[in-house]
Amino acid sequence: MHMMMKNTYQLTGRLMEKEPLARYTSWRVGGIADRLYKPAGIEDAQQYLKSLPAGEPVLWLGLGSNVLIRDGGVRGSVIYTRGCLKQMEQLADGMLKVEAGVPCALVAKLAAEKGLSGAEFLAGIPGTMGGALAMNAGAFGGETWALVSKVVLLNRHGDLIVRDADDFDVGYRSVSLADDEWFVACYLDIPQGGNKESREKIRQLLAKRSQTQPTNVPSGGSVFKNPEGDHAAHLVEITGLKGYRIGGAQVSEKHSNFILNTGHATAKDIERLIEYVKGQVHKNQGVLLETEVRIIGEEKAQ
Repeated sequence: MHMMMKNTYQLTGRLMEKEPLARYTSWRVGGIADRLYKPAGIEDAQQYLKSLPAGEPVLWLGLGSNVLIRDGGVRGSVIYTRGCLKQMEQLADGMLKVEAGVPCALVAKLAAEKGLSGAEFLAGIPGTMGGALAMNAGAFGGETWALVSKVVLLNRHGDLIVRDADDFDVGYRSVSLADDEWFVACYLDIPQGGNKESREKIRQLLAKRSQTQPTNVPSGGSVFKNPEGDHAAHLVEITGLKGYRIGGAQVSEKHSNFILNTGHATAKDIERLIEYVKGQVHKNQGVLLETEVRIIGEEKAQ
């Protein structure tokens, strides 16, 4: 009887079986997911989680940046937020309520249109709001959590939880979050400013980014965290690794903290290059770089 009750809700999203993930990641690599679910909204995502067997692993994907999915893919379910959890609105108190699947660049744009100032840096984050919340993403000196007032989470049981920003331990590219909880929305408190100035600032930041970063070739965003008092790109460059390649993966000539898929890279090529760069920088500079990119999934069976 309990099972009958459980399934009275009709899922309204789109479930895809054995779905290749390369098209969902910014590196354009990644094996097959057992299941990929595109929820119709937060409530539908809730119900999907409730419908899963207890042991089923769950991975959330937005723009698929800052993540390397191995060639063997991922077991269990991937919940895809881009274009699915896409609501964004300004509330009566001036706060922006943004769902997890909204790209950060669109949040920057909306904030500027509403005359809010201080969210311009979000235009430089190549991910969704959910991803930015999960890792306290930053760009141009700004960090996501500086704007957050409260967040809405979903846990593995499908319960919705609202928490204040103060409940989280937030650091450089890190946020304390349980493994079985995911951000599905947030409330951003962005001060009033001038929309013309904000739009101009976004334009300048993006112009600067396209001069210094490879923006037209598949990459995962910044690969390594910047160590205290230095830049990962600088360490990679002085180690002489600019342009170094393994298979179809190459350290960007333009910015050494980016690894590019030059056309036919496998996740294995990229992972091997990450490990090689780490080893060489450690050997030559005495610094052990930490990856900012999350490496997920299974190796491909040979």
